Amino acid sequence: MSCTTGDVGRCGGRVEGVGVVGPFRYRVRGRVQGVGFRWFVMSAAERLGLEGFVRNLPDGSVEVVARGSREAMDELERMLDRGPTAARVNGVEKQEVAHETKLPNPFDVN
Repeated sequence: MSCTTGDVGRCGGRVEGVGVVGPFRYRVRGRVQGVGFRWFVMSAAERLGLEGFVRNLPDGSVEVVARGSREAMDELERMLDRGPTAARVNGVEKQEVAHETKLPNPFDVN
């Protein structure tokens, strides 16, 4: 099986292909814990075919580390800016993560 540009599918149990970007680390701030934010991200990531994880941080923010197709990652960023209905997102910081970083596939909630 081979992946092609723009392919969101999984190849050999890993997200691969020419159109794959990341991994990126997002730190989401605001009212994002206790409002179903991690499950919102998990559902979106599974639908988008991403690998990675989401977890609450001690300071009240939520961390998301993900890799996938450019289109899927763009959609994830839009969703992180919005959040689920009960959330209030005040900001999202994005930074690159080393490409060698091992990520859970399928996406995981920590």
